[in-house]
Amino acid sequence: MIDPLLTIRVSFRSLLVNKMRSVLTMLGIIIGVSAVIIMLAVGTGASRKMSDFIESIGSNIIMVLPGATTAGGVRMGAGTCSDTTFLIDLFDLDQQ
Repeated sequence: MIDPLLTIRVSFRSLLVNKMRSVLTMLGIIIGVSAVIIMLAVGTGASRKMSDFIESIGSNIIMVLPGATTAGGVRMGAGTCSDTTFLIDLFDLDQQ
């Protein structure tokens, strides 16, 4: 059986001997976690801002068009692909 006290003692001794490695590891973890938190905050803020903007312009201005087809690298324009918008999608939009 491994002694937990011995394990903790060895780990602290390792941290003290390898100070630079320990500091760099902690710095990397702090920067990584901070970057994830910042990216989530920016994404949430942008999403909220777009939702507020769409709500502020009114629901009678938004138009939904079926998708466009692409042939040979050339986009044909909105409405050229009629199988992307279904009637059930319109009912879902109407309920929202």
